[in-house]
Amino acid sequence: MRISRLFLFRFSLWLLLFFTPKVKAFTGTYGINYGRIADNIPTPDKVVTLLRASKIKNVRIYDADHSVLNAFSGTGLELVVGLPNGFVKEMSTNADHALTWVKENVQAFPKTNIVGIAIGNEILGGSDVDLWAALLGAAKNIYNATKELQLKGVQITTAHSQAVFADSYPPSSCIFKEGVDQYMKPLLEFFSQIGSPFCLNAYPFLAYMGSPDTIDINYALFQSTDGIDDKKSKLHYDNMLDAQVDAAYYALEDAGFKKMEVIITETGWASRGDDNEAAATVDNARTYNFNLRKRLAKKKGTPLRPKMVLKVYVFAVFNENSKPGPTSERNFGLFKADGSISYDIGYSGLKSSSAPSTVLSLKV
Repeated sequence: MRISRLFLFRFSLWLLLFFTPKVKAFTGTYGINYGRIADNIPTPDKVVTLLRASKIKNVRIYDADHSVLNAFSGTGLELVVGLPNGFVKEMSTNADHALTWVKENVQAFPKTNIVGIAIGNEILGGSDVDLWAALLGAAKNIYNATKELQLKGVQITTAHSQAVFADSYPPSSCIFKEGVDQYMKPLLEFFSQIGSPFCLNAYPFLAYMGSPDTIDINYALFQSTDGIDDKKSKLHYDNMLDAQVDAAYYALEDAGFKKMEVIITETGWASRGDDNEAAATVDNARTYNFNLRKRLAKKKGTPLRPKMVLKVYVFAVFNENSKPGPTSERNFGLFKADGSISYDIGYSGLKSSSAPSTVLSLKV
């Protein structure tokens, strides 16, 4: 019996996917996003000094800027690079361009510890349906390029906003939004095959800002509170971030992906805002980020997935003065533009600060 070449190709690809070991792209529980939409922040080599002094090993950037990749070379820092949204359609339709992109931005930096490639950011929560349709193809072509180039240990992911959910309160009610689900499920199937997690950008700050009259700010800030009880699951939540993570787990379970891990790729709290952003204060930002570090140091899971240790990338290293939007968008940094701390949660920064120092021994 003759076997077609197409069948052999598909069978070989299936074997490759089936026997691909799960790639680990995160050490410990704590990481940070290194955004650079600013004209006054330190150079990448100084940022490396800052991150190493702060003992932050997991870092995400939103592109593959070569000055950053060179600065991270030989440092041991674990870096996730980003394929910007503007490249996704091209990478989806042209496998050769995907191969070239990976050659130029990953393979060309063998001493830089690139552990992941994020395909776009918050695409399925946006309004460009053509981009939705291109996401899976881009992810596959970039993944295939890493395999062809024999780049081991590079995890392929994409980060989602909470806009992909139809409803996330209470957590047990969460499912993927109609219209999004037809693009999400094939993507999840592929990620399940290659061992990638579900990446979520989750902001209790934004949720509280949207409903300050109905949400207890202490619940959003990991402070002492009565919390909420999910009557269907009979689980209790004493902080909003855990509830947001479990909502994602419920949506994944509903879609047929109960075993997929959820990683928080962005969370944070603004330290300054406009007049209508009263919750954006230094005290609240300090409280959120300090308590987040304490929660992650416990190396525990969520009420629904107690054995799945939560991993988080906080947003962000710096206040970014060139970001558009409300004032809060430019004030999520743990550090100011000059490298000094925005507020004290145990980091010292590149320069001395007038803020008193707090000694922390949180191993995250």
